[in-house]
Amino acid sequence: MENYEALLATIALMMGAAWASGINLYAVLLVLGLGGSSGHIDLPAELSVLEDPLVIFAAGIMYFIEFFMDKIPGVDSVWDSIQTFIRIPAGAMLAASAVGDVTPALEIAAGILGGSLAATTHVTKTGTRLLINTSPEPVTNWSASITGDLLVLSGLWTALNYPLLFLGLMVVFLASAIWLLPKLWYLIKQLFTKALNFFGLKKNLGQNAVGTDKANSLEGLQTQDSLTALERLHRLKEKGVLTEQEFERQKNIILERKFHRNVL
Repeated sequence: MENYEALLATIALMMGAAWASGINLYAVLLVLGLGGSSGHIDLPAELSVLEDPLVIFAAGIMYFIEFFMDKIPGVDSVWDSIQTFIRIPAGAMLAASAVGDVTPALEIAAGILGGSLAATTHVTKTGTRLLINTSPEPVTNWSASITGDLLVLSGLWTALNYPLLFLGLMVVFLASAIWLLPKLWYLIKQLFTKALNFFGLKKNLGQNAVGTDKANSLEGLQTQDSLTALERLHRLKEKGVLTEQEFERQKNIILERKFHRNVL
C-alpha cells in the first residue's frame, strides 16, 4: 500500500510540476523551492537543488517580472512567445527529475511526457490570452492572469496533498485541451486574417502572389515557336491569368518577333 501511495505521489508531482510550468514556470520553482527548504514539501533528491537560496532568489525575481508582464495586454503575448523556449524544456526537466533515481529510460519517458504536458498548457494559455487581448478593456486580461497564478498554486497543492484527485482532474484537463486547441487555432487564424485585412497586407500579398504566378506562366514564351506560344497565351487568357489587354500585348510581341525572324 505504501508503494502504491508513493507511486501516486511521484506521478502527481511529475505531472503537476510539468502542467504548472506551462502556465507560470517561475511560480512552480518558487513554490517547490520554498516548500522544500522549509520542510513542507518532501522533494526527490534530484529536485533538491531548487531549495538552494540562489535558485529561490532567481525564481523570485523572475516571478516578480512575470507577474507584471502578464498583466499588460499585448506585452503578455510577447512574453508568452519568448517563454515558449523556456517553459517547455523546463517542464520536461522537472518531470524527469521528479521521478527520482530510476533507469535512464524512465527518466527520458518522464521528460517526454512532462515536455508534452507543459507544451499543452503553454499553448492553451498563450492562445487564450491572445484572444483575450482583442478586448479593449484590461480587466479581462488581469482576471485571466490572476486566475492563472491561482491555478498554479491550487494545482500544485492538490498534486502534493491529493494526488489521486489531481490525476483525475488532469484527465479532464487533457480532454478539454484536445477539444479546445483546434478551436483556438481556428479563432487565432481568423484574428490574423482580420488584422492583415485591416492593414491591407493580405490584399498586397495576394497581388504579389498573382503577379508571381503570371510571371511564371509567361516565362518561356519568348523561346517557343510562335504557334505554340500563341496557343499557350490563349489558354492563359481562358484561365483568367491574363486580362484582354495583357493578352493582346503579349500576342503583339510574339507576332512582331515572328515578323523579324521571317525578315531576317
